[in-house]
Amino acid sequence: MDNRTKGIIATVATVLVCGCPGLFLCIFGGLAAAGAPVTTELNGISNTGPMSSTTAFVLLCLGMILIVIPIAVGFFTLRNKPAPKGTGEPMPPAS
Repeated sequence: MDNRTKGIIATVATVLVCGCPGLFLCIFGGLAAAGAPVTTELNGISNTGPMSSTTAFVLLCLGMILIVIPIAVGFFTLRNKPAPKGTGEPMPPAS
């Protein structure tokens, strides 16, 4: 496999592992930060109320970090690296 194929595989893998959960965390954190009620259930007892704003903003920031990871992996693995500078002429013999 060449480097481009490895880069594409790495990008797709990070999108599935980091990007999708990051998108869902970002959406959930944004809704919770806006004050949408969250329903929880523990041992058959249901409770509905807003999430604390600190938790909501932490989820929002964590989601954004997880979304940036696949973008960075794609950028660094799929970019065109500059060609080495050379004159194209043969080197003179060393004396």
